[in-house]
Amino acid sequence: MFLKLLLLFTVVPLIELALLLKVGQLIGITYTIAIIILTGFAGVVLAKQQGFIVLKNLRNSMMMGQMPGDAIFDGVFILAGGLVLLTPGLITDAIGFLFLIPFTREIFKDIFRKMFRYYIETGHIKIFIK
Repeated sequence: MFLKLLLLFTVVPLIELALLLKVGQLIGITYTIAIIILTGFAGVVLAKQQGFIVLKNLRNSMMMGQMPGDAIFDGVFILAGGLVLLTPGLITDAIGFLFLIPFTREIFKDIFRKMFRYYIETGHIKIFIK
């Protein structure tokens, strides 16, 4: 597990840096910085908008006496997407936006639900850590 985290925290930033350098060479440093700033701004706006929608859905579910499970999953993915967007890079920005866009977030939620259901039914989490 330590080795996997070490690789994650070293390889991903190296790939991001190499990609940013390559994009900077192709389109110029000014445009590359503009892309980073624009994706950050768009991410903040989208995360705020989606966060308010999730809070509204959460509140409505609780007022109706229902478990707000779907809204909680949405909130987790919106939080994760916002956090990933904080890191400078094009790949992490793409992942962050995928977590923030409702349509693609549904795909990730389905995958997460299946993983979670598998873990609950079997008690095994090793399949996902390998």
